[in-house]
Amino acid sequence: QMANLVFVQFNSAMRRCGRLSPVNGAVFTSNWSSRRTYSSELDPGSEYLHKSIVPTMHYQKSLPRLPIPKLEDTIRRYLAAQRPLLNDEQYSNTEKLARSFQNGAGKELHEELVAQNKKNKHTSYISAPWFDMYLSARESVVLNFNPFMSFNPDPKPKYNDQLVRATNMTASAVRFMKTLRSGCLEPEVFHLNPAKSDTRGFKKLIRLVPPSLSWYGAYMVNAYPLDMSQYFRLFNSTRIPRPRRDELFTDETQRHLLVMRKGHLYVFDVLDRNGHLVRPAEIQAHLQFILDDPAPPPAFPLGFLTSENRDVWAGLREKLLEAGNGEALGKVDSALFCLCLDDESMRDHIHTSHNMLHGDGCNRWFDKSFSIILTRDGSAAINFEHSWGDGVAVLRFQNEVFKDTTERPLVGPDSAPAPGADSASAVRRLEFILDGPLRDGIARARESFQATVSKLTINAMEFKTGGKETLKKKKLSPDAVAQLAFQMGFLRQYGQTVATYESCSTAAFRHGRTETIRPATVHTQQCANAFVREPCKHSVDELFTMLGKCSKYHSQLTKEAAMGQGFDRHLFAMKYLANSKGQTLPSFYQDPAYAAINHNILSTSTLTSPAVSLGGFAPVVPDGFGVGYGVHDHWIGCNVSSYPTRNVHEFLQCVSKSLEDIFTVLEGKPIS
Repeated sequence: QMANLVFVQFNSAMRRCGRLSPVNGAVFTSNWSSRRTYSSELDPGSEYLHKSIVPTMHYQKSLPRLPIPKLEDTIRRYLAAQRPLLNDEQYSNTEKLARSFQNGAGKELHEELVAQNKKNKHTSYISAPWFDMYLSARESVVLNFNPFMSFNPDPKPKYNDQLVRATNMTASAVRFMKTLRSGCLEPEVFHLNPAKSDTRGFKKLIRLVPPSLSWYGAYMVNAYPLDMSQYFRLFNSTRIPRPRRDELFTDETQRHLLVMRKGHLYVFDVLDRNGHLVRPAEIQAHLQFILDDPAPPPAFPLGFLTSENRDVWAGLREKLLEAGNGEALGKVDSALFCLCLDDESMRDHIHTSHNMLHGDGCNRWFDKSFSIILTRDGSAAINFEHSWGDGVAVLRFQNEVFKDTTERPLVGPDSAPAPGADSASAVRRLEFILDGPLRDGIARARESFQATVSKLTINAMEFKTGGKETLKKKKLSPDAVAQLAFQMGFLRQYGQTVATYESCSTAAFRHGRTETIRPATVHTQQCANAFVREPCKHSVDELFTMLGKCSKYHSQLTKEAAMGQGFDRHLFAMKYLANSKGQTLPSFYQDPAYAAINHNILSTSTLTSPAVSLGGFAPVVPDGFGVGYGVHDHWIGCNVSSYPTRNVHEFLQCVSKSLEDIFTVLEGKPIS
């Protein structure tokens, strides 16, 4: 009942405030982020970012539970998503299988899922299966899972120095961690009416409401707290390879930072014995010491192992432990986070994307919950391991660190490293004992990594004719128009409509993860055909009407997904349940159409944030595109990846032509 109440009222709220703009499995909605403000009431020397009036986890206990959709709704939505991907004969067969599933095996699995969910009221029905899906995957995390988000440059050019920025980001990251763990981090809340809910008076009032009821108090003033259960995995965490299924490890007692340079791994404490932030000038001195280390790159850089197949890496990790490397590996696993200092300077966005997404493999530990990468010219990014969370925490962390380092930097271009800082004693370069089999394993991992990343192509496009402002004036969803341009572009290039994925956070619910928006619809198919194949057959008004239908339907799908009312996670959970019981999968799941809709040739993600300049990820299938994009006020940008089976340069040309045609119609002109 609570979920239904949230669904109705949240949907109503979305209609009032404008549509949600979802982000990749990564992240959350950009419209939500624009309505979140964080206080900064402390002096620059404080060890905290701020001290929230409302405790960080105050709302967590009272968050509504993620609803399980009705089975008939799931089947209806599934069939609607399949319609543009199948011919009449294929669709007829898929429809029969879906109806049979709905009335037979699916009904039983759904009822069992609902019963199971009632027994696990502390979590969501998707949480455990989703963790299991990630941790059981045996593919390399590189390109298959880890995305990156790059920071905007510091507005003060001199602060983009590698050493200065690395010091400030390390100090700000520790301040974030201390603020989080002390319960002083502002809770993550989506404010529909900030004038009422994002005020000191309301916060003082809601603080007095018991945590078990606090969500309802926020709801009364149109504020929606978000799930923050993933935040504790941000620090001192890593993914440890194990045979068949990895595990997540966290040790909050540790005080050291992991730094990588030229493939070497260093550690030093950034917290003292009393848990206080080490003086920034000392951190600067220690980082300078690492940058000055004349040691040549190791012949067998250990970081390559984290790019391996997970079972292979699990076996090699056991060999590392047997060889006496347990203590050094423990230091890596338990470090607060990983700071990668690269010797390269970035030439352009494409070079930045390659470097931040995978780099040379030598100077990365891809298993850490997140790594901050800083290049010689001060370009910075976060690369994060995906199994522990969906990026909501990472983006919040990135926003806070950018704000703190740019507004309250603790060192500057004229700052000197702490005199007398005994970096030679404080900084330890980890040494590893490597026998023949381990060296062979690293060599093979290097070869595999290089062969894989050499196949990845990344290209970018900036469409400068128009953006969010024009689209909103025409009462069109900016995200829907961008997604339509991808459908048009693919149709123009390859002559077909294919499975498309856009992820939306369900963080409005306790232990919510993500739900899928399916942007390829009968409306986008009809509209793309009209624009690409027969523009002369339709008037400008007719084409504009089609744009409106696409926008309206995409907005509906987005709102449903944000409320956990998609079909993908529900079907996934029932399939997981059947597999866990050792049952033969129902014929519904063996339908080639089910496999095809989950073979997402277009995997898309949008993100706008004042801290982020660029985001990217690899395609999720060998014959796919990884489409990162942003719709800004006056322009639209795309950062797209592909493997050799697809031509990313041509795809972007086709997307650009599609956007040109759309904006031509919006100007009331016919397409030439």
